[in-house]
Amino acid sequence: MSLKDRISEDIKTAMKARDKLRLETVRSLKKVILEKEVEIRAKGRDTLNTDEELAILSQQAKQRRDSVAQYQQAGREDLAEKEAQELAIIETYLPEQLSDEEITAVVEQAIAEVGASSMKDMGKVMGPVMQKLKGKADGSKVQAITKAKLSS
Repeated sequence: MSLKDRISEDIKTAMKARDKLRLETVRSLKKVILEKEVEIRAKGRDTLNTDEELAILSQQAKQRRDSVAQYQQAGREDLAEKEAQELAIIETYLPEQLSDEEITAVVEQAIAEVGASSMKDMGKVMGPVMQKLKGKADGSKVQAITKAKLSS
């Protein structure tokens, strides 16, 4: 079952359960996917591939994480809580996120492969690491781990 089909089924389920938050969140995901499909039609394709769907979900999750942080800084716990709940719903569609230890292992391997020795090599390390961890780890977490490894 494609992501788009799964989301359509989840919309029906949320409507039947009268789960307003889940319904709004899943509908927003479907909207973004449909917009992206319209965009790629100009390139002669009808549907998104798995990597593109994953990128959309990751982007939506990142937006929610950023919103939670901004709302918490502004003292708006009510809005931060709503965004956190939406994030939890979006994360159910993403692959399981890797632990810090697993991310660290991939970063250390990439550092060894490219021969990185300082912060100047950050870009050389981040590119391959993010390719390997696409959708499996938050980019800011990967960046923090990479910085820590390169600065030590």
